[in-house]
Amino acid sequence: MSSGTVSSTNSINPSMQRLSQLGSHLLSPATKASSHHNLTKTVTTMAAPKSDIHLYTAGTPNGIKISMLLEELGLPYKVTKIDFSKNEQKEPWFLEINPNGRIPALTDTFTDGKPIRLFESGSILQYLVDRYDTEHKVSYPRDSREYWEVNNFLHWQMGGLGPMQGQANHFARYAPEKIQYGIDRYQNETRRLYGVLEKQLSNSTSGYLVGDRITIADIACWGWVAASHWAGIDVDKFPKLAEWVDRVLARPATERGRHVPSRHTALDVKNLTQEELDKKAETSKAWVQKGMAEDAKK
Repeated sequence: MSSGTVSSTNSINPSMQRLSQLGSHLLSPATKASSHHNLTKTVTTMAAPKSDIHLYTAGTPNGIKISMLLEELGLPYKVTKIDFSKNEQKEPWFLEINPNGRIPALTDTFTDGKPIRLFESGSILQYLVDRYDTEHKVSYPRDSREYWEVNNFLHWQMGGLGPMQGQANHFARYAPEKIQYGIDRYQNETRRLYGVLEKQLSNSTSGYLVGDRITIADIACWGWVAASHWAGIDVDKFPKLAEWVDRVLARPATERGRHVPSRHTALDVKNLTQEELDKKAETSKAWVQKGMAEDAKK
């Protein structure tokens, strides 16, 4: 199991030349006084390879991809929880790491000894396996057939499953009014995409999406499918996919990684009714709408 310690620094320099200092920046006094998970903490694993990774994240399907992979690779890393309700992802210091103002983002010391920033979850996953998975624990050698098939499903998730299910979430849970066309459009497309995964798994002899091992293809998709009920999708109608969710969940690295930076609750809501889900979404709906309004002013 990983263990955590708190670390911080007092100043934030927006210069990209000093990006490395952002990895150990001090959060605001108000944030420091809040819960443990709102603090910058260091997660270390016994006998882990050397790295200088700092992950900026939240407990979303995209966010937990990175912590799951870091745990699979046994890499030490620092983590800072980004509070959406306070719009921390739009603060100037964070925009120096990810100009798009979204999580996850990551900093590291590159091979030339200088800091490097990574943003977009797919890019971060590829960086981590290309640089650190030298033994191909969760990847395949470059230019193998399996390498490119993993690449196929990674880009498929980034361009299809994530955006479509994200829109299903928005129209079903966060829109100011229920627009049935939008709900049906994105839920139906999400179901179609689940069918693609179901077929792929039906042809798998390992129970994973590509080849004989878990890869970043599985890790990229898992958080979304695990949150199927929140989007109004019944994953049990896809038996191979439902088995795959449980198979990945049973991995110790998944169990550790999905709870970074805070407890993962997507699986807890499976037995809630749609009315109960709507009620649970009320708090999040308020800051989602506030953030959209602020973006529209720019």
